[in-house]
Amino acid sequence: MSNLVIRSITPADDAQMAAIVRSDLEEAGCAIPGTAYFDPQLDHLSAFYAQEPDAAYWVLSSADGTVYGGAGIGPFAAGIAELQKLYIRQGHRGHGDGQRLIDQALAYAQEQGYQQVYLETFKSLLAANHLYAKNGFKQLDQARPETEHSACDAWWLKTFAE
Repeated sequence: MSNLVIRSITPADDAQMAAIVRSDLEEAGCAIPGTAYFDPQLDHLSAFYAQEPDAAYWVLSSADGTVYGGAGIGPFAAGIAELQKLYIRQGHRGHGDGQRLIDQALAYAQEQGYQQVYLETFKSLLAANHLYAKNGFKQLDQARPETEHSACDAWWLKTFAE
């Protein structure tokens, strides 16, 4: 189990989290237009999530403030949240932190009254797709029409039990 804490993102975390997202996408060969790599808010996630209603972003942090990953929830469509920017720094994966971030995000989505959570990723990210399936997400045949990330080729939806 990881000794990292999950906490809300702060402005001091923005540069570290943007670097993790970009590095992870480069590593996966997915640093292309139509991905989070080019999102205009990527360098200012704390400000973006602070002004977005029914949205939050959390980081994995050590006691000294070093950020190792993060994940967010934001509104997507009526009754549907989106799991956003779940990334963990290379070398720090496989310790259960991705699961901890998903648990945090899904609990928040339910507290906000969302009925479903949507996400977009790439088929090539096998470990991530396995994690989504393990958490009750069902793979979709195509992106939802509200999508902003046109380059993704895997789409998942989780419906909370009534």
